[in-house]
Amino acid sequence: MKNIKNVFRNLEKKLRQSNWFDDNWDIYNRGEYLQLYKVGWHNEKQGGIHFETYIEAPQIKQKAFPICMHAEYDCPSNSKFIEKFLEIEAERIQRLKGYQIVGKGYSVLQRTLPLNFKNLEQKLYEEFNQLRQLENGVDRALHIL
Repeated sequence: MKNIKNVFRNLEKKLRQSNWFDDNWDIYNRGEYLQLYKVGWHNEKQGGIHFETYIEAPQIKQKAFPICMHAEYDCPSNSKFIEKFLEIEAERIQRLKGYQIVGKGYSVLQRTLPLNFKNLEQKLYEEFNQLRQLENGVDRALHIL
């Protein structure tokens, strides 16, 4: 089995080298858990708006892991934010293959992927690259609040 920490370390490096990644983007990488977010998304303590994935013992046992978007409790009026964000990005979200709108608590979107280690790093990169395209909707929804 591949070392998940190495996969996430390489994923972080690849994200940081992307042509869209600039000083407005940041990554929180705890080894087997990673968040991608922008400055201004209230995620300084990892409790704001972010795209997230993790592959820890329960996910390895289940042979599946989530990729999600959260608007947690550091996000001002997180339930109103989620409502506005989903209105703004409804069409784009429908085009995101495999993602389901959760819209409850702090969970906005989620997709569960099988844990198959072939090209895992590339698959995670593709998923985060796709999700980061929701940034304008996040920024617009935050501005409305």
